[in-house]
Amino acid sequence: MNLTPSQCKELIVAEASRLGVEKIAFASIDPVDDEARNIYQRWIEGRHHGEMAYMEKYSDVRDNPALLLPGAKTIVCCAINYQPRQRQDTNVPQIASYALGRDYHEVVRELLSTLAAYIEQLTGAKTRVCVDTAPLRERYWAVKSGLGFVGINNQLIIPSRGSRFFLGEILITEKFPSDEPCTQKCLRCGACVKACPARAINADGSIDTQRCISYLTIEHRGDLPADVKLGNKVYGCDVCQDVCPHNLCSSPTTISDFQASEALLTLDEEAMKTLTPEQFSALFRHSAIKRTKYVGFMRNLSRVLAEKAGD
Repeated sequence: MNLTPSQCKELIVAEASRLGVEKIAFASIDPVDDEARNIYQRWIEGRHHGEMAYMEKYSDVRDNPALLLPGAKTIVCCAINYQPRQRQDTNVPQIASYALGRDYHEVVRELLSTLAAYIEQLTGAKTRVCVDTAPLRERYWAVKSGLGFVGINNQLIIPSRGSRFFLGEILITEKFPSDEPCTQKCLRCGACVKACPARAINADGSIDTQRCISYLTIEHRGDLPADVKLGNKVYGCDVCQDVCPHNLCSSPTTISDFQASEALLTLDEEAMKTLTPEQFSALFRHSAIKRTKYVGFMRNLSRVLAEKAGD
């Protein structure tokens, strides 16, 4: 039986939902528009990306995702809920909620690879899965496809669902009907701007990356800036999402891999202080936390404890 592109799309949406994708949206692949390209270039030129040198590379691919897969005609944007049912006790050094479960690079890639295989079998098209590491403007395409809109805190917000989602994309060498771009806008209540403990979020939606606690505790190497207080945050920061009114309607994920692991829920301050490199590697082998490495994690912990002792 020959299926139309619209019929194939309906089957793909249904399969994505069965696999655990919260929301899926389709967009036609075209070069990124001039406004978005210029904004990004000014951000890079202003050195707002800190030490993340990889963000300077592959600008041609970043501006045209078709270069990631010859013949690509459609980009499928997927949102996967990561909100765990449980979070740490607020008195212990905090780990961002997205990192309390299994490494999302592994989980999302496995999920989308399964979906991509289904698409290939259904249509005969070629596909490419992208999960965070490809030079792709995820939030741009998420808006373009109708998945959601970008808040002042630069998080992708899905209407009636919030922002606690991982994004992943599948490029396809087949043309499918596009969804309408998302036209909803941020409420601009300023809650994230006011609550940001490092004052890294500006009212115009620009981010001072080199003050952002998530950036500093995960990506930054070397000494932490003396004028930024980590509070009790040892890996990442959830504050701008915690205060966002759009997250009042959020709900826990159904994906078991993203539930907080018992090992991390019971990892208190004393246990963190005595971690050895070997214990760190074993504990965080399948965790996004391994990105900061043992030296970075212990540096963050030392700052947290020093600030606590100084209070």
